[in-house]
Amino acid sequence: MVATAQRYTELHPEVEITWEKRSLQAFADAPIEKLADEFDLLIIDHPFAGFAARHPALLDMNTVAPAPLLVELQQNSVGASFDSYQFAGNRCALPIDAATPISGWREDLLQQHKLQPPQTWPELLELARAGLVAVAGIPVDCLMNFFMCCHAQGEAPCLRTDRVVGDEKGGAALEMLRELMELLPDETWTRNPIRIWDRLAHADTDGPAYCPFAYGYANYARAGYAPHALKFGGMVSFQDRLLRPTLGGTGLAVAAKCAHPAVALEYAALVAGGHWQRTLYFDSGGQPAHRTAWTDRAVNQRSNDFFAATLTTMENSWMRPRYAGYLYFQDHAGDIVRNFLIGKTDRPHTLTALNRLYLQSFKLHP
Repeated sequence: MVATAQRYTELHPEVEITWEKRSLQAFADAPIEKLADEFDLLIIDHPFAGFAARHPALLDMNTVAPAPLLVELQQNSVGASFDSYQFAGNRCALPIDAATPISGWREDLLQQHKLQPPQTWPELLELARAGLVAVAGIPVDCLMNFFMCCHAQGEAPCLRTDRVVGDEKGGAALEMLRELMELLPDETWTRNPIRIWDRLAHADTDGPAYCPFAYGYANYARAGYAPHALKFGGMVSFQDRLLRPTLGGTGLAVAAKCAHPAVALEYAALVAGGHWQRTLYFDSGGQPAHRTAWTDRAVNQRSNDFFAATLTTMENSWMRPRYAGYLYFQDHAGDIVRNFLIGKTDRPHTLTALNRLYLQSFKLHP
């Protein structure tokens, strides 16, 4: 984003765009309405879409962005990236980064053990028993993985407003995830996806060699970014069904209070557009959301085929709820799931607590 801001200023010397960083956790948690009072441009997560539709802190791209741009971005969306920022007729952002949990591994370490990446859930468990698997275990990732396991058990979560998932399928999903997580070391519970990829990229001969699902960061596939470039790919299958991960990514939003909305929108269109996405944005370390970048030969050559190898998983990823109170549920539900995984609570208590929290979340923003 710093590089795109610099280039925009080179094209428009009268404009200066300054980006300020925040932590990954702050990105997920910081209130949008407070940030929109302070900043003109914001990078946001799509679960804010429901809140944004009810609280007009951000410009509605459906009314301010050029219609041809919206059509072009929709036609070139990777999975549901474009649709994820629309809720109740309001579009709070333009997609600039597309991500979902994917698998990743160190080819040299797997070859050292004369192994290939697992293709099925039982094969994954065998690799975990050998001490070669790493998984992100912080609360929000436990929740995302629980959602994924619900799909694997045959029931999409959060389809109803009175429960997260049925007791039978939800219980089976919890047990499925615990079967894997109990095979992993204690440091699992402090790792987010970035720590997972860092661990694999720095691992020595005794370290983990494979992660079955964590939000992908394409830079770890690029030579020179870390001591070892990683290889990325799709998901293992569970009972002949590929695991279906939960969509991530980011969007570029413009604050409603922005004093220069036309300039902000022109900049946003360039950042989200195909040309910058597959050139300047990617060249500067970005992970594009535009399909032409994901299918670009040069982009894939420079990223160890990261995008080509994970596009199918992106297309298959599930878009989590985005109603106004959902983030309250997400912020607390991960702890409930993780408490089960570490043996603090039993299955009935966990499902009851999740359902209670889910019901509360719908009452937060009437």
